[in-house]
Amino acid sequence: MNRYYTLLFVLMLNSLSLVAQTPVATTAGFYDFRVQDGQGKCLSMADFKGKTLLVVNVASKCGYTKQYTPLEALYKKYKDQGFIILGFPCNQFANQEPGTNEEIQAFCQLNYGVTFPIMSKIEVNGAGTHPLYAYLKEATGGGPIRWNFNKFLIDKQGSVIKRYQSGDSLEELEEDLKAIL
Repeated sequence: MNRYYTLLFVLMLNSLSLVAQTPVATTAGFYDFRVQDGQGKCLSMADFKGKTLLVVNVASKCGYTKQYTPLEALYKKYKDQGFIILGFPCNQFANQEPGTNEEIQAFCQLNYGVTFPIMSKIEVNGAGTHPLYAYLKEATGGGPIRWNFNKFLIDKQGSVIKRYQSGDSLEELEEDLKAIL
């Protein structure tokens, strides 16, 4: 009898974990989300309608931090065609973004000359995942963000076109970008 209850308990726990892993369907679209800029001002993604966006989770103390340089070059090259990069600092990967929003802004500008918008720090995984990132991950097949500098390319209609991992080719990203500008 004791075995029966133990087996029943294990099966119940297993069922609960499957429910917890099932992605929640959302009817929200990209333009329905709100974020905070680096100064804490609330912005609607609807403010970017008609623009091509690259959404990137960034960090200042990461091996990929040097990507700020080619990202800034990409931004400068295509911004007059309606291209915007939104950097979202995240401290979830080995505490590689420990600074305040003000410190992060200063770091990006002083060390890399970043002129594209750097938003307020967010979480991209786990219970505290920002709703925008939950949407972006779901729109590209789910799965966690594995490290800093993951990128999502969004077209002028707010459709998520592609997800790029940290080490993916920025040249490939630029080709994809040119195809949708």
